[in-house]
Amino acid sequence: MSGKIIDGKEIANSIHESLKNEIEELKSKTDKVPGLAVILVGDDKASHKYVSMKEKACKKVGINSVVYRLDANTTEEEVLELIDKLNKDEDINGILVQLPLPNGIGEKKINANILPSKDVDGFHAVNTGKLFLGEEGFLPCTPKGIIKLIKSTDIEIEGKNAVVIGRSNIVGKPTALLLLRENATVTICHSRTRNLEEHIRNADIIVSAAGVADLVTETMVKDKAIVIDAGINFKDGKLVGDVDYINVKKKASWITPVPGGVGPMTIAMLLENTVEAFKKKWS
Repeated sequence: MSGKIIDGKEIANSIHESLKNEIEELKSKTDKVPGLAVILVGDDKASHKYVSMKEKACKKVGINSVVYRLDANTTEEEVLELIDKLNKDEDINGILVQLPLPNGIGEKKINANILPSKDVDGFHAVNTGKLFLGEEGFLPCTPKGIIKLIKSTDIEIEGKNAVVIGRSNIVGKPTALLLLRENATVTICHSRTRNLEEHIRNADIIVSAAGVADLVTETMVKDKAIVIDAGINFKDGKLVGDVDYINVKKKASWITPVPGGVGPMTIAMLLENTVEAFKKKWS
């Protein structure tokens, strides 16, 4: 048996096409298009690459993308002043501050000052609180994309044993909450978990977001499990995930590659959230 590949690029492209058509309809009705502001502080090469990819995706679907590239000496106060300006700009529906931020700029304070109605990353306490309560709000992009990838297999999530490896506020915790919302039985594993292999071996659905290359091996995975690899690591100069893809693929029913799995979906969900923000304001 060899697992089927969950093609994140293909699914994301389908979402892009749907959003493009929706934006054209919204423009004909409102004479406006969704606007996304991205704030990038510093010289992190990966961050610059990600922002360029987001910029390209916005252009593809018809979202007006405005990128503020600020140097590493920018102060926290200057970033907060820019956020305040964007909060008041009616042409901007979503605000994203690219992480990581340079030392001296507090991530929590920055996220707290973005209006919840423009928090298309889903990091504001209001939106994370709504996620916890099961209320409507902006969902974090990567976890939202992970659920869509799992659902693309047409395998029902309800009643399945799911293991999430990683407990970050950006991926691990919200992914676990979304799986609970789908009525899975969820275990969260992390760096202090004992007998990790034992937990993983019982999982029908495995989501790894630990940031450790080759953490999930073939011996850990039971036959026909769904494996979602949200890890980002570099091994021998190549981008890899947390999963030993070649060998785990032999046992999994479905598996995401790295790159080309979760990554494209994260950007697609950002665009989807931006369109939702626009619709809440203008539709």
